[in-house]
Parts: sequence; C-alpha cells; structure tokens
Amino acid sequence: MSRIAAIGEAERLRGFAFAGVQVVAVDHPEAARTAWQGLAEDVGLVILTPTAHAALGDERLEQRRERLWVVLPA
Repeated sequence: MSRIAAIGEAERLRGFAFAGVQVVAVDHPEAARTAWQGLAEDVGLVILTPTAHAALGDERLEQRRERLWVVLPA
C-alpha cells in the first residue's frame, strides 16, 4: 500500500497531517531537495507547495517516474 507525503512550507501543509499525510516542512530549497531524496520507497504520491516544486525542478521529479506528484495552487 502506498503512502502520501507533502513537502513545503509548514503553514501551507498543516491540515494535511489530519488526513494521515506525512508532512515534511521545509524552509529553504536545499531542505526540499533533501526531503525528496529521503522519502520512503512506499510513498506513491507527493503533494508539493509551489516553492518546493521550484526547488526540486521537473528534472529531479522525473527521475522517480514511479512516484506521482502534484503542486498546490499558488
């Protein structure tokens, strides 16, 4: 069974924790990249804030094609 994770600013993701989403709060681009690399193999969907998405870039996201990701609206 796959899990869901969210990466980005804490204030944008706080509510997702109530739904059982693994929230990884980050406050700078390098932390977002570290969080992405550190996700467990069973994470199948990642919710990103626009800031985290910009830090990761599409190239990095495409390296893990088995993992779906979505960007929250700005």
